[in-house]
Amino acid sequence: MSIKTLGLIGYPLTHSFSKKYFTEKFERENIEGWQYELFPLERIEDLPDLLNQQPSIVGLNVTIPYKEAVIPYLDEVDESAAFGAVNTIKIIDGKLLGFNTDVYGFEVSLKPMLKAHHQAALILGTGGAAKAVASVLERLGIAYQYVSRTPSEGQISYKNIDKNTINKHTLIVNTTPLGMYPNVANCPDLPYEMLTDEHILYDLVYNPNVTTFLKKGKKHKSCVKNGLEMLYLQAERAWEIWH
Repeated sequence: MSIKTLGLIGYPLTHSFSKKYFTEKFERENIEGWQYELFPLERIEDLPDLLNQQPSIVGLNVTIPYKEAVIPYLDEVDESAAFGAVNTIKIIDGKLLGFNTDVYGFEVSLKPMLKAHHQAALILGTGGAAKAVASVLERLGIAYQYVSRTPSEGQISYKNIDKNTINKHTLIVNTTPLGMYPNVANCPDLPYEMLTDEHILYDLVYNPNVTTFLKKGKKHKSCVKNGLEMLYLQAERAWEIWH
C-alpha cells in the first residue's frame, strides 16, 4: 500500500498539535495508508524543493510565518481563503489548492459565547490568523479594530487603548503568540483592570491551557476561551478537504 503523507510547514516547529492530533486520529479510527510529518522550512522558497523530494505529500497545514507568504506558490485559492491567508493546502495532480479552515474553527467555537452587546472587537495582531478572525467578524456583523505594536494605517497601538476603547470593544481576540509556552508569563499589553463581566477574551494560544491573558480576564469576571476547540474544528475540516 502506498502511503499518503500529510504535514505541517512553518518555522520554527517547536511543538505541533497537528502531528499529535492526526497520528492519534489515524490510530484511533484505524485509518491506514496515511501519515503526518513535520516539515520545518527556514524559507518559504524551499516549498517546491520539499514537494519534489517528498512526492507522497498530498496535503499540508501551514502555520507561522507562512500563512500569507505561501499564496504565490498556489495554483488556486478557495473562497475560504480569499481574504489573504491560507492554512491548508490540498495537492491534486501536482496542483496546489489553498484553503483556510481557521475561519470555520473560529466561527463555530465563538458563536455560542456571543451576546447582543458584543458589537465590536479588538483583534490583537495583524498576521494571517488575524485576517481569519476579521473575516469571521465581518460575516457576523461585528465591527473590529486591529491592534499592533507597530501600527500601520487603520490600526492602533496598544498605547492608544483607553477606557473608552475597552468599554466599546467587548470582544478581545489575541492572535499573537504572546503567552505561548515556554514564555507563559507574557501577555498583550492591555489595561486589564478596565475589563468587566461583559467582555469575552478569546486566545488563539492553547498551550498553556489558561494563558496569562486569560487569567487576567478571569480575574475581572470576563468570559474566556483558549484556541483548543478551534484547533480541533479546523483540523477536522482540513481532513475533510484532504480526504
